[in-house]
Amino acid sequence: MSEFMLRPYRSSDEDVAIALWHRTWQEAYPAIDFSERLAAWRKRWCEELAPAAKIVVAEKSGAIVGFVTVDTTGYLDQLVVDPDFWGSTLADALIRHAKLMSPDGLTLLVNIDNDRAIRFYERNGFVHTHDDVNPVSGRPVYGMGWRR
Repeated sequence: MSEFMLRPYRSSDEDVAIALWHRTWQEAYPAIDFSERLAAWRKRWCEELAPAAKIVVAEKSGAIVGFVTVDTTGYLDQLVVDPDFWGSTLADALIRHAKLMSPDGLTLLVNIDNDRAIRFYERNGFVHTHDDVNPVSGRPVYGMGWRR
């Protein structure tokens, strides 16, 4: 039995999910103040992600500690893991579930300076497909993909 319980997202998870999203990005990029982005993230969550993507949350002891979002095209927009669980089996469990949600393949964008995430995706069968630029931040990103 997994130490994490995966379940479908519920609208009542919104505040916790957005707070966790913020915390993980702040931990990954401490030089950037993500507090200013919270309103835009919430708007994007409510208008784009929650209505159009399948979202699965991970709980441990009743607390949400991660989530993954996959849209109908197989685009994995967010894979979020509470920093307290970085290095655990949680991200692997979420990526396995994402592959079940989109068995024909997944695509994603990852910041090129996020070596940890790139290694994680490569370890899980993703390959670099192209170079791109994040349209919001202007940061360079790698396109990555996984196919069964």
